[in-house]
Amino acid sequence: MTTSTTKAASGHAARLPLYDATAEAASSVVIDRYSTSFGLASRLLTKDTREHIKNVYALVRVADEVVDGPATEAGLDPALARTVLDELEVDTERAMEHGFSVNPVVHAFARTARTTGFGPELTKPFFASMRMDLEQTEHDQASFDTYVYGSAEVVGLMCLRAFVYRAGRPTFDATVLVDGARALGAAFQKVNFLRDLHADFEVLGRSYFPGVDLRSFDEATKTRLVDDVQADLDTAARTVPLLPKDARQAVGLAHALFQELNDRIAATPADRLITTRVRVPNPVKARLAAQVLAGRAPITSRRVTSRHTGGPA
Repeated sequence: MTTSTTKAASGHAARLPLYDATAEAASSVVIDRYSTSFGLASRLLTKDTREHIKNVYALVRVADEVVDGPATEAGLDPALARTVLDELEVDTERAMEHGFSVNPVVHAFARTARTTGFGPELTKPFFASMRMDLEQTEHDQASFDTYVYGSAEVVGLMCLRAFVYRAGRPTFDATVLVDGARALGAAFQKVNFLRDLHADFEVLGRSYFPGVDLRSFDEATKTRLVDDVQADLDTAARTVPLLPKDARQAVGLAHALFQELNDRIAATPADRLITTRVRVPNPVKARLAAQVLAGRAPITSRRVTSRHTGGPA
C-alpha cells in the first residue's frame, strides 16, 4: 500500500484535489503570460470550460517552446530537443490513461482530456507536427496540410470537446461543428505564419507556405495567402452560432481578433509584411470584446476591395 493510499485510508484529507487545483493554476499562468488574445477570449467562458481551454493551451504552448527557441537557448541541440518532446508525449499519454503526471501542465491537460473525452487520436497528430519543426524547414502542399492539421486543427477539436461535452450533443463529431473547429484552428495557424514570416525564415530557418520564397514575396502572393485564411475564417464563422452560449461569445471574440489581424495583414504592403509583425492594438481588442458582449460581433471581413487593390477597406 502506498503512502498516499495509507493516508487516505487513515482518514487524512485527500491531496489530489489540491494538486489538481495547483496544476490548473500553472496552466492559467501560461496562457496569461503568452497570449493576450486567447486570455481575453477565455474570460467569456464559464469557469469549468475556461479551465479546460487554458489546460489545452498550456500544453500546446509548452510543446511549442521545445521546438521554437527556448530549448535551443537553453543549450539543447535538435536531437536532445527531440528526446524532450518525445518524453513529453509519453508523459501526456500516460497521464491521459492514468490521471496523473508530475508535470503540472501535463496533469491539467490530462484532466481535461479525460473529462471531455479525447485522447491520443488528437495528441498523436499534434506531437507529430511538433517533431516536423525539428526535422523539416520547408513544406510541399501535402506536408503543409499534415502540419496544419496536427499543430492547429486538432487543437480546435480539443477545444470543441471542451465546449460541447456537457451540451447534449452525443453525435457532434458528425456535424458541421467539426469542420468549423478545424477551419478556425487552421486560420489561427496560417495568420500566425503570415505575421511571423520574417522571424520564421531568418531566425528559425523555416518556410511554412509551400512554394513561397521571401526573396520574391509580392502583393499577389500575400493576397493569395490572405484569401486562403479568409476562406477558413468564413467557414468557422458559419459554425459559431451552433456553439453553446458561453463558447459562442468566446469563439466569436477569438474569431473577431483574428479577422482583424487578417484584415490588417491584407492592408500591409508585402515588402513591409516580411519585416514587421502585424498586431492588433489593445484598444481595438477592447472594442471587439465590447461588440461581442453586445451581440454585435463582426464575423466577416471588412475588406471589400482590398483583395484587388492591396489597400485597406
